[in-house]
Amino acid sequence: MSVAENQEKVLPVAPLKIAYLEGSRPIAKQINASLVKMRSAAASHDKSALTVQGYVEPSYLLDTRLTRYGTGEGKAVISESVRGTDLYIIADVMNYSVTYKVCGRINHMSPDNHFQDLKRIISAANGKAYRISVVMPFLYESRQHKRAGRESLDAAMALRELQNYGVSEIVTFDAHDPRVRNAVPLRGFDNFMPTYQFLRALLKTAPDLQFDSGHFMVISPDEGAMNRAVYFSNILGADIGMFYKRRDYSRVVNGKNPIVAHEFLGDTVEGKDCVIIDDMISSGGSMLDVCRQIKERGARRVFICTTFGLFTDGFARFDEYYEKGMFDRLITTNLTYRPPELLRKPYYETANMYKYMANIINTLNHNQSMDKVKSTTHKITKMLGKVQEPVARPVVLDQDDLDKQ
Repeated sequence: MSVAENQEKVLPVAPLKIAYLEGSRPIAKQINASLVKMRSAAASHDKSALTVQGYVEPSYLLDTRLTRYGTGEGKAVISESVRGTDLYIIADVMNYSVTYKVCGRINHMSPDNHFQDLKRIISAANGKAYRISVVMPFLYESRQHKRAGRESLDAAMALRELQNYGVSEIVTFDAHDPRVRNAVPLRGFDNFMPTYQFLRALLKTAPDLQFDSGHFMVISPDEGAMNRAVYFSNILGADIGMFYKRRDYSRVVNGKNPIVAHEFLGDTVEGKDCVIIDDMISSGGSMLDVCRQIKERGARRVFICTTFGLFTDGFARFDEYYEKGMFDRLITTNLTYRPPELLRKPYYETANMYKYMANIINTLNHNQSMDKVKSTTHKITKMLGKVQEPVARPVVLDQDDLDKQ
């Protein structure tokens, strides 16, 4: 039985409402549109769904305002009742495009500012919601997830704060280290991967890809990305390679030990299409160096798939490497803010996550198991026409299939 069929037979735990941080509005609107469409279709199929008050609504977005005083201090105001609702707060903590004034000066919102606003919305709900869940695509402070000496443990502290604020469920994507969930063992923590959406985007941009060990290779840019790369290679029946970083541990630059060189482990990449899988691009230096080394080893085409494109140093080096032919396509999700400049790049492609996020929220609202939502293996194999044997022929999807979300 499909997830949708299950949901039609189970009542939601409470009326659904969605709040969002300043800067998360575009994401929230897209999720809301998918939910409205999804629930309207379910109601037309099964009229009993209409008996649940608030199940089919023109919008599930909550009227919320986040304002700032001249000093930079802020507050959240919820302008409608949330009593008894199943409240989901969309929090893109990486949207630096949002600004506010401090004593007449313009400041850009940092992840710390967004996290404070998240707590303000929870506080404004005043304990009246039936349940509060936080959908935070990029997990706040997830790169500071472990201790090495006398340093802060920010990810664990943030999760503990959300627990103390009464948050029941935390939904995130491609967490830097999913084991950080151990900080809140009595709270729900769901970590989702965009593997299926990456594959759709790959096939859209290069429908002639052949997913077998003779023509295709999955590359992990470092040890930390191996789990992602192993799953991707196994489902496609392709080979895998890995780079590991040699660092200079005698120096610290921008908070980390600088990379001396990338060393490669794996079979030859000569004549093969290669996809590099990682959770994020920050400055992009390491990723571009991996692209260069793969090309120098004779790779045919190079595709970059990364969940979060942060591009902290801009796009100049990516433009340069693309013009030099070091990579062919760059694919990121739309889970976080993307500058308009990126969307205009000839090498950029989006892995669309909005319907997936709506399905996650809808499933949680029905209190259903997330296993079927998390596992996309059957969807991938169905899309590729793959049952047991590796795909050894070009996979060509028609436009209708590629456009389905």
